[in-house]
Amino acid sequence: MDGAEILIAYLTKYFPILLFIFVTLIFGMVTLLISHFVQPRYPEPEKLTTYECGSEPFSDARMPFPVRYYIFAMLFVIFDIEVIFLYPWAVVFKKIGIIGLVEMLIFIGLFVVAYVYAWRKGALEWD
Repeated sequence: MDGAEILIAYLTKYFPILLFIFVTLIFGMVTLLISHFVQPRYPEPEKLTTYECGSEPFSDARMPFPVRYYIFAMLFVIFDIEVIFLYPWAVVFKKIGIIGLVEMLIFIGLFVVAYVYAWRKGALEWD
C-alpha cells in the first residue's frame, strides 16, 4: 500500500466521527445565527432591571465570592475526576490483572497525598 491508500483507509475509518463533528458545528452555528435574527431588539428600562420574585431589589445582585470558594470548588472537581477514572477501571478490573491494580493504587495514592497536602494547608477549612 502506498501513502495515498493508507490515507484513504484512515479517513474512511474516521469519516463518521468527522461527519458528526462537522454536523454538530454547523448545527451550532445555524442555531446561533437564527437566534440572532429572530431575537427582539427593543430593550426597555424595566427589562434591564434585576428581578427578585416581584420585590424591589435592595442591593446589587452581583456579590464577590471569596477566593476560598474557588479553591474548594477546584478541589471538588479534581477529586470528582478521580472517581470518574475509577469507573472504567472497575469495569475492566478482571481483564487487566495485577498490573492494573498496582497502577490504580499508585493513582489513588497520588490523590491521597494531594488530599493530605490540601488538608494540611487548610484548603478544606471554610472559616
